[in-house]
Amino acid sequence: MNKFKGYNITIAILFLLLFSECSSKKAKANNKIAFADNCVVAHRGAWKKMGFPENSIASLKHAIELKCTGSEFDVRMTADDSLVINHDPHYNNLPIESTAYTDLLKFKLSNGEKLPTLREYVLAGIENNISTRLVCEIKPSEISKERGQIVAAKVVQLVKELKAQDIVVYISFDYDILKKIRTLNPTVSLQYLEGNKSPEQVKADGISGLDCHFSVFKEHPDWIESAKKNNITLNAWTVNDPNDMDWLIANGFDFITTNEPELLKERIKLSPVSNGMKLIWSDEFNTKGLPDSTKWNFEEGGHGWGNGESQYYTSRPENANIQNGILSIKIIKENYKGSSYTSARINTKNKFSFKYGKVEMRAKQPSGGGVWPALWMLGDNKAAVGWPACGEIDIMEYAGNRMNKVTAALHHPDHSGANPDGGYTMITNADTEFHIYTLEWTPSDIKISVDNQHFFVFANSSSIPFNHDFFLIFNCAIGGHYGGAIDPNFSSSNFDIDYVRVFQNK
Repeated sequence: MNKFKGYNITIAILFLLLFSECSSKKAKANNKIAFADNCVVAHRGAWKKMGFPENSIASLKHAIELKCTGSEFDVRMTADDSLVINHDPHYNNLPIESTAYTDLLKFKLSNGEKLPTLREYVLAGIENNISTRLVCEIKPSEISKERGQIVAAKVVQLVKELKAQDIVVYISFDYDILKKIRTLNPTVSLQYLEGNKSPEQVKADGISGLDCHFSVFKEHPDWIESAKKNNITLNAWTVNDPNDMDWLIANGFDFITTNEPELLKERIKLSPVSNGMKLIWSDEFNTKGLPDSTKWNFEEGGHGWGNGESQYYTSRPENANIQNGILSIKIIKENYKGSSYTSARINTKNKFSFKYGKVEMRAKQPSGGGVWPALWMLGDNKAAVGWPACGEIDIMEYAGNRMNKVTAALHHPDHSGANPDGGYTMITNADTEFHIYTLEWTPSDIKISVDNQHFFVFANSSSIPFNHDFFLIFNCAIGGHYGGAIDPNFSSSNFDIDYVRVFQNK
């Protein structure tokens, strides 16, 4: 009797364990996928910081641990039709498409893993994962277009077999591969990598996203707004520079593919977008030649501008020119219309003005005794009420005679001219490195900073003229009461501006 009792207890325990395991699997299967609320896609997994091999299961697992919204990987097919994960067409100098998988297995990844199959990779990717998309790049075949179509069909079938359709999205440089996948799965997310088709074109062909090198979007900035209007998802690759990250975050990209997921997550935290703000206006200076005339006006003349300055402002490309994503306002020593120097001054008057928000500008100062660059704002009611009643916000002023000293000032009827409210800070390498100059403007206060460090805070109120629309002004003067004595050996110098962005609360 006792033996049977013990036997029954053992059976009961085994049954409970089996029931528990089945229940756990069922629970996992029923878990609703809620992808991480960020734009971070780890390129070939999160491999760089930890030293994992690219496209390894270890790098995939780490991307999931980081809760990236996506982890990208590359699929190729071997000579014996095995679907494997590898970016390059060769693995250990063996051409994947003409080599059997058993021969590829002779060589390990640097962390000891074997070259993973797609089945192994997807199974690892769906285990304990409800936050990270598996971004599957199907590589075009080097053998034939038809083989690429076959690979696509096999990948889709395997993903379906593994019940991973809800977590896998597809990307490819081969447009026909994506169109083939669309016929096999009408609802799956597809993103095109090449960058030679507009949002309207991909939408017409049933492709749901553009996933282009970030430079493509700088060359076609209109695609960003067009994609949003057409409900086309935006992804950019491979973005490792924090300045490029900031630009894409500010422009509301759905996904950003990077080798630096940890860095990208930090940049997201610092972005105004993460604090409930929206980009309402910007100039990234990604065109060539003169500044965009739909955004900027030139102010011309050489009358000293009320400050005893020595330059003549022109609208020539010699004094204001965009190249390689940088607007250079160049001050030149030359005789021009009665002045000994030329430069440029541009503004957004009657083209863009705003009340309250955050302004970010990334700039590098000119050098030389007497130079006087400024990034500033005037109330757009100046013509009606005059200065200083309109108000003036100097976000950044700099003088070459006071190297590395950056000042900010507010001019209004109680404090103007040589007696504004203001402050200053010292920075390093002002004329050899770019720095970020920021204004945060609300009904209650005005804060000005350099490189995210506040150095001037002022209490705003209804009694002073900082509660109406202002427009932007960029210029570089020389001499005058602020610029001071001009170095007799000065010949020319550039005031370089990388971008200006204006954010407001949503």
